[in-house]
Amino acid sequence: MTAVAELEHVSRRYHRGAETVVALDDVSLSLERAELVALVGPSGCGKSTTLNLLAGVDRADAGRVRLAGVDLAIASEAELVRLRRHHVGLVFQAFHLMPHLTVEENVALPLALAGRRDPGRVADLLARVGLTPRRRHFPSELSGGEQQRTAIARALVHHPEVVVADEPTGNLDSLTGAAILELMAELRREEGAALLLATHDDRIARAADRVLRMRDGRIVEG
Repeated sequence: MTAVAELEHVSRRYHRGAETVVALDDVSLSLERAELVALVGPSGCGKSTTLNLLAGVDRADAGRVRLAGVDLAIASEAELVRLRRHHVGLVFQAFHLMPHLTVEENVALPLALAGRRDPGRVADLLARVGLTPRRRHFPSELSGGEQQRTAIARALVHHPEVVVADEPTGNLDSLTGAAILELMAELRREEGAALLLATHDDRIARAADRVLRMRDGRIVEG
């Protein structure tokens, strides 16, 4: 099978004053179509950096990152934006909802940025994450769990080929978390999306096709 996204011997370092922090050290991984991969490990081990590099939000210092057939090391900023708008669904830990937009408008935003409209898709996802009654509300009027469900629906609305999510069930109760996992399973079955989920949730690890364990910026198992 051909990978829809991959990291090959990727490293990423950050400078904090005079100190150099090694966030990733020679990491390789690939995602196949319709595959669910769980990325697990302690806080600070490099999970979020891995997601950001794979989604083209950050750039590697060494190695190669490919997404939808594009080498991100040589892609322009405009090309990276195009790739994210059309091929990637992102769920951040901080949600990054637009405060001046309603739930419904936040979910529809990726479609609008790509010059598309699909009210039926927006309504369907809002129903599936249990937010139809809250669709006219603003993020400041939502609980943390409701904001997270809004962010998940937004990440899925444009039929992405790759979904990267940082703790997608972290602020959800067990029942809602199970519903989100089922929604992502349906996304795989119906649309063939590849999912890379950084998580501490054992339910995600059990549902995954593969579990990659990270420590100190490296994949140590999987």
